[in-house]
Amino acid sequence: MNHQGIKQFVITPSIGKRLIAKALAVHPAVRAAIDKGRLVIVAGTTNGYIAEEILASTGKVEGFSRTGFRRGTVVPPGFDASKTAAPFPGDVVLIDGRWQKGKTIFDVAEGLGAGDVILKGANALDLAGRKAAVYIGHPACGTAGAVIPAVVGRRARLIIPVGLEKRVCEDVADLAAWINSPQADGPRLLPLPGEVFTELDAVELLTGASARLLAGGGIHGAEGCVFIGVAGESQQLRSAEELLGSLAGEPPCQA
Repeated sequence: MNHQGIKQFVITPSIGKRLIAKALAVHPAVRAAIDKGRLVIVAGTTNGYIAEEILASTGKVEGFSRTGFRRGTVVPPGFDASKTAAPFPGDVVLIDGRWQKGKTIFDVAEGLGAGDVILKGANALDLAGRKAAVYIGHPACGTAGAVIPAVVGRRARLIIPVGLEKRVCEDVADLAAWINSPQADGPRLLPLPGEVFTELDAVELLTGASARLLAGGGIHGAEGCVFIGVAGESQQLRSAEELLGSLAGEPPCQA
């Protein structure tokens, strides 16, 4: 007989990226788009892990590297950003399961519609409201400017993989209105019209258990980590222990 229980786990940002990636690689909508349709994985650090897992699942990971798979990088103050310089390989575009190497979201956006899936990361997460927003540095909104017409205009499905370390405590629309004002300086903020997918969703999809955010923080490599509580039947909790235990050695992201 199974019994309901609760276990706690610590997840570093890099473990969170890998966890989200493993879940989205088996997500029903993603698998359906791989089988027949278009899947676009817009370059970003979390999405690099996702591309790695999805391409591996289709036997096409050869030639892919997470290094350079991003359009912007957030580094510590004073860090020499040139140390992270790498050629941009393009986004990962799969059409009926075939990887279109070198293509970007801009090459295929106008043809995306119902049944197609776009994966695009974010910089701000309103966890309670299940909303996310992305920083904008480009005057034409960058990749978001290509994604939104496909999603809102033609019903492509946007899934937003975003780690819990990016949580904010206010509605992202309110934050965007504030920081996008003419008086503000620096990047802008754009709320995204898609489905948020965090480590909590990944645990639920992969194990059947439910998960909640409990706390955060740490040292010795656990900076930015989160504590989650996982609730479920005994087999679900064993699955969660095995899953998260298998990810414990994930090194810090060096994309």
